[in-house]
Amino acid sequence: MSQSTTENLKKTALNAWHRAHGARMVPFVGWDMPVEYTGVSNEHLAVRTRAGLFDVSHMGQVEIAGKDALAAVQHITSNDASRLKVGQAHYSGLMTPKGTFVDDLLVYRFGDQHFLMVVNASNVDKDYAHIVEQIKGIGDASAVNSSSRYELIAVQGPQARGIVQKLTSVDLSAIKYYWFTHGEVAGARATLSRTGYTGEDGFEIFVAPAQAVRVWEALLEAGRDVDLIPCGLGARDTLRLEAAMRLYGNDIDDTTTVLEADLEWIVGWNKTEFVGKEALAQQKARGLTRRLVGFEMVDRGIARHGHDVCDGAAKVGAVTSGTQTPFVKKAIGMAYVPIAKTAPGTEFEVDIRGRHMRARVVALPFYKRPRG
Repeated sequence: MSQSTTENLKKTALNAWHRAHGARMVPFVGWDMPVEYTGVSNEHLAVRTRAGLFDVSHMGQVEIAGKDALAAVQHITSNDASRLKVGQAHYSGLMTPKGTFVDDLLVYRFGDQHFLMVVNASNVDKDYAHIVEQIKGIGDASAVNSSSRYELIAVQGPQARGIVQKLTSVDLSAIKYYWFTHGEVAGARATLSRTGYTGEDGFEIFVAPAQAVRVWEALLEAGRDVDLIPCGLGARDTLRLEAAMRLYGNDIDDTTTVLEADLEWIVGWNKTEFVGKEALAQQKARGLTRRLVGFEMVDRGIARHGHDVCDGAAKVGAVTSGTQTPFVKKAIGMAYVPIAKTAPGTEFEVDIRGRHMRARVVALPFYKRPRG
């Protein structure tokens, strides 16, 4: 990557640290980001067995505040935000009128009249423009693109809580999954959220950009005794696939509906209305023609994004995500297939470089972390 190209990319507050400590950097949706430090497999296994540290500051944040903030969030997102308590978050969809995805996002209830939404880095400007347009006329609710206010650091893995606890007086054991609180980490004001994109327990920590390096280095030091290591986006992707977490641009986009993506659990059917509700209700009534499924390869081969799914000579779908994962040690993937091919145990073929290789539908997720 040329110097001129690098200069055109956005950089997180940790960019210089990554480069000084040997990360392999790549352009990612307009950002200069670490894809790996010591190898994707090593970093993946560290998160599954110990803990890994991720810079995910490229993610965007949009805040909605005002007396009618809840009404605005209810209108633009699929899940039912009225059920959120202050200090609670949930996964949701930012919807088109067709019931397809503008984006997927996390919604945090900061207060009775204040919500924070974390959106994908590639979609920040598009999402913000969509949100502003959609909440016009709702009343006292305004949206602010506050992405520049936050750096986001994720500590993920079975040792994550113990590592972060060394640096904060907040009782982390009292924070339930998908809840958050405010406090200090390594002396920096922070929001600590028990969330993540890896399938493991862990915390995502929002801090001001000026404090990011300090908090990052303090976390690495606090995790030294359990061999906490910095990780890149490569391991984040293989980890989220094992956990069957959807990736915008691969598994979901503005051509796929919430129901087709097998995410009906993020639809607030009891809400009076939301963008896309009518289209989703009609699709549910008439029945789906295709749905996203998980599969594992039966034949020796690795399915990748974009590979055709075939029934004999006929193409019937496409692989959205696929790889050989380090922990489950199988070639796995997700794909949109006809409804007749969605039952666990059903076989189909994947066209891998001109060869039709057998695959079998399996229940999702591929990996579920041990509890207790």
